[in-house]
Amino acid sequence: MRHRVVVLALDGLLPFELGIPQRIFGGARSADPGDPDPNLYEVVTCSVRPPGPVTTDADFTIMVPLGPEALATADTVVVPASYELGPVHDEGRLTDELAVAFAYIRPDTRLVSICTGSYVLAAAGRLDGRPATTHWSSADHFQQLFPRVRVDPDVLFIDDGDILTSAGVAAGIDLCLHIVRRDHGTAVANDVARRMVVPPHRDGGQAQYIQRPVPERRSATTTGARAWALGRLDRPILLRDMAQQESMSVRTFTRRFRDEVGISPGQWLTQQRVERARGLLESTDLSVDQVARDAGFGTPTSLRQHMQAALGVSPTVYRRTFRAGARSR
Repeated sequence: MRHRVVVLALDGLLPFELGIPQRIFGGARSADPGDPDPNLYEVVTCSVRPPGPVTTDADFTIMVPLGPEALATADTVVVPASYELGPVHDEGRLTDELAVAFAYIRPDTRLVSICTGSYVLAAAGRLDGRPATTHWSSADHFQQLFPRVRVDPDVLFIDDGDILTSAGVAAGIDLCLHIVRRDHGTAVANDVARRMVVPPHRDGGQAQYIQRPVPERRSATTTGARAWALGRLDRPILLRDMAQQESMSVRTFTRRFRDEVGISPGQWLTQQRVERARGLLESTDLSVDQVARDAGFGTPTSLRQHMQAALGVSPTVYRRTFRAGARSR
């Protein structure tokens, strides 16, 4: 059976965020052209009340076809943001309706929040002792209200296994694409991203989107250096070589790169090489040794170390999981 995603629509919701799970999970298709049912997810929407209207932050309401009982059927529950959370936002506790709704969720259900939807998960006690994120403008308030949660305000999303949280609004796209990638591999997630005309993976975190009191005027960027590096990931790339592409000193380039991307050049290169390795492991029969060389890690040992750190699995296990999954779908 298809993985069932149930989206919990709360009064005051943001229509854009409500549509993210539908577009991404609903757009995920099997890589097997002969599959008679290529849809990998079933996505439905429910309310905390019986079927009926739910208000939004726009000038219209939406009709939600299912009540809270649908949560009992979910493999994944997604909670988008709402501007009318009331005691959830102000006091850190669930409303009676939300408490009843959450009681329907099975213990093994994966929980996902988009933006300030994380307040709902925290108020339900699901984030106690765990890492989580939310919109950067709410991070301080969120941490004060839920001191047991380990808040990281700088990232686009956090994957803590069975509970995943995203930063503000469009970061929900990053998180949902990440879930598709985790469930079905890079090729399926990239296909969804291409059809949505969005990047399959964004670098850095929320820090790059926070407005500074006095923004610094800049005429040069690090875009050219990144494009240059992506074209030669299989070869050694030194920081000074990247800086030279933009005619900057290493110090200036490093500062500019971190401001624009949110992470250091070295961290970015490692991320890109891991992504290159994932694609090769999924789509080719190259040996692990060759994948390590083509991705720029040099040795299988280095590749294993970086994939273990980034994904928690070895190259062999990753290939077995996603190549086997592609053949069986």
